[in-house]
Amino acid sequence: MDEYERFCMADSSFYDAMHSERTAGPSFATAYRALPDGWRRYEQDDWFVLDPGATDLPAQGWKIHVSATPGNAGKILDAVWDYCVPRRIEFKFLRSPAALTARVSKYAPRGYSGKLVTIYPPDLGTCETILRELGETLDGEPNPYILSDLRWGRGPLFVRYGAFVNRYMVTDNGDVVPAIADADGRLVPDRRGPVFHVPPWVTLPDFLAPHLEARNAVTVAGLPYTIERVVHFSNGGGIYVGRDNRTGAQVVLKEGRPHAGLDAWGNDAVRRVEHEHDVLRRLAGIPGIPAVHDLFWLGEHRFLVMEYVEGDVLGKAIVRRYPLIDPSAGPADYRAFTDWAMGIQRQIEETMRAVHERGIVYGDLHLFNVMVRVDDTIRLLDFEVAAPVEDAVRPGLGNQGFAAPRSVTGFDIDRYALACLRLALFLPMTYLFGLHRVKARQFAEIIAEHFPVPRHHLTEAIDVIVPPGTPHLPHPRIEPDPADWPRLRDDLARAIVASATPERDDRLFPGDPEQFATGGIGLAHGAAGVLYALSATGADPSPAFAKWLVDRATNPASGTRLGLFDGLHGAAFALDHLGYRQEALDVLDICLRENWAALGPDLGGGLAGAGLNLLHFAGRTGDPTLRQAAHRAVELVADRVGDAVDGPRVSGRDGSFAGLMRGGAGKALLLLRAYDDTGDTGLLDRAAIALRQDLRQCVVRDSGAMEVDEGWRTMPYLDVGSVGIGLVLDEFLARRDDAEFAEANRRIRLAAQSPMYILPGLFSGRAGILLYLAGRSPDPPRDPPVARQVRALAWHALPFGGGTAFPGTGLLRLSMDLATGTAGVLLALGSALADPPVHLPLLAPARAPQTSAPAVGAAG
Repeated sequence: MDEYERFCMADSSFYDAMHSERTAGPSFATAYRALPDGWRRYEQDDWFVLDPGATDLPAQGWKIHVSATPGNAGKILDAVWDYCVPRRIEFKFLRSPAALTARVSKYAPRGYSGKLVTIYPPDLGTCETILRELGETLDGEPNPYILSDLRWGRGPLFVRYGAFVNRYMVTDNGDVVPAIADADGRLVPDRRGPVFHVPPWVTLPDFLAPHLEARNAVTVAGLPYTIERVVHFSNGGGIYVGRDNRTGAQVVLKEGRPHAGLDAWGNDAVRRVEHEHDVLRRLAGIPGIPAVHDLFWLGEHRFLVMEYVEGDVLGKAIVRRYPLIDPSAGPADYRAFTDWAMGIQRQIEETMRAVHERGIVYGDLHLFNVMVRVDDTIRLLDFEVAAPVEDAVRPGLGNQGFAAPRSVTGFDIDRYALACLRLALFLPMTYLFGLHRVKARQFAEIIAEHFPVPRHHLTEAIDVIVPPGTPHLPHPRIEPDPADWPRLRDDLARAIVASATPERDDRLFPGDPEQFATGGIGLAHGAAGVLYALSATGADPSPAFAKWLVDRATNPASGTRLGLFDGLHGAAFALDHLGYRQEALDVLDICLRENWAALGPDLGGGLAGAGLNLLHFAGRTGDPTLRQAAHRAVELVADRVGDAVDGPRVSGRDGSFAGLMRGGAGKALLLLRAYDDTGDTGLLDRAAIALRQDLRQCVVRDSGAMEVDEGWRTMPYLDVGSVGIGLVLDEFLARRDDAEFAEANRRIRLAAQSPMYILPGLFSGRAGILLYLAGRSPDPPRDPPVARQVRALAWHALPFGGGTAFPGTGLLRLSMDLATGTAGVLLALGSALADPPVHLPLLAPARAPQTSAPAVGAAG
């Protein structure tokens, strides 16, 4: 969830990045200073780059970062300008104070947190000179530690070896990552994690050696505690489980980093750790409050030591018992869960009353700040934002699903969170209240329909959550009625169109934050997927939107991905579908001029997707060059599949993934389509191996449903879960009988029968479950499992732009993209209600599944 929080700062409705003054607020005053002749200033994401023009920089080397706090950023930035500009040294800096605040907030990525400026020395001698001269000017300025770098003296200068220009490579896992060249000129990953690292072929310069020694001098040796494992990291510091060497007792150590992990009020992690220590001492002895043991410094970091509580966080404890995700659960299971949940609620309310009696507002109640012990007693965690009642206003940190309105103060902050908890225990989707608080009324109706909860228990909560006097409007309804399909389609399309930002270069429609990493043109998170969904379902998109995609796909930015769902192949498919055949072929030419054979083997961004698209275009154009390239992709994928059913049994370990987008199912789909194209039965054999490799990473749950095993959870979903595998098993069984596959298919269908899926999206949510079920049904609107999933999409439906929209992953903001948002829901509903039904791009069944009527060809 943390990776989504930082994209919530720029906009209250959508995930967004601070790449413009509109989203990042006013720029630093330094940005408006006049540059000498020959200099060029340009924007790069959330940076301003200042290029003197005449400097011939290397592709990589030792680069200098300058960190700052919100309080001294302007001063430091002016000092860097005054040093670098007269010396014609290239540098870049964050565009605004808000962009810096996002970089030092609690939810910022730890690796590059605190970076305000990057300086590019043209050689090692210049690097040393800058460090010494500028370091002397800025020595001692307060600064957050940049964990990926080596600190120069007391800061705020830091240094690391890395790329000066953007280069990328594909890892063995199929991931596209930033790259640098090794000693032999081969591209290897440019490591940017939260640990200083010197590449093995690079020698640490002598002038940096004393600073590395100073860094390594701070150790845990001599502490009365032994750290045994890490529980969690945030930008504010780590949480560790350890042992008190004096008593042998297990303890929790909570770390606070100075000037990092800032909350909305500007408090850093050190201040919050010290504050939590004081609050816990004040609350000592209350049942449900962990005991506090110690507070100490280690270097510049502050550590709180407290009681270790064994158990599960409440969110996980719910999942272990939750009957709505178990299609085999009966009335007794729902009664047992209700009794357990109400018992947990009573304990939390009793503890909260005792906390209030001591004059403290807790301020941060949510499903992951409550521990449930083995005996079902509870402990509250995380008192960083707790405050005396006389000082209690909206906390500087909080969970959107439990955070009270800004006007609420004092003990009412906790009363609001307790009301949300009454609903979250039975329907853990209260994040939606941050987008539309009135949704709580619908949640109460859903809970009452499924659980034997006393009505007053819910109405008391609603009276707290929904503002008094709020009109009672009808709850969203989505019915499996083909006659209502045009109205429903137009309702979703209206919201999608209302969200469009054609004036922006980085995206056309708001979606998942991934669009800022992969670019805004692809099928999964970009314009291509949204425009395809609109067109395929009959909600014709504006020609201006298509032109936006044409302009950016035919002139792609540096670093644009090539894949089917993450890049240019998907854009080509969508453009052809929209009627832009020549432009689509131009985009394919761009793909084929790149080193596409080095892509990973997967469907989402690799060779399986590229091969499917090339086969598709070869069939539509008759171009033998495209067919030849497609068959080359098939050869590469078949080779990567291999001859053996082996590998890890847990998806995601050792670089091996199961599922449609990253696993064997996507590879098998290409091999099946290539078999149809060539008649080569060896391709069927390889497809079977790829599918068995995926099934090796699946488990059968107690309900009998088969899901992908990720070690800590199991997944039924379309992209990395079992129903994506099921789609391809259907295709295989339409070509060749296989008893193992038929049995797996039966169990995978059970995974699509749950009443509850936490997300609505196509790739990892209910919409994908619906698309799978609809594709296997001879009459989807009248099929009870299909109808149930159609109706339950209303659980997530929210008003936007005169229509209906859906939240993306995390449920913190709306999304319009195909993978996670409204366009994906639109496509899934079209698969169930449209005539003819629509399908995912290039995933329409080429042959009818054994369990369904003859399939209709792909739209477009």
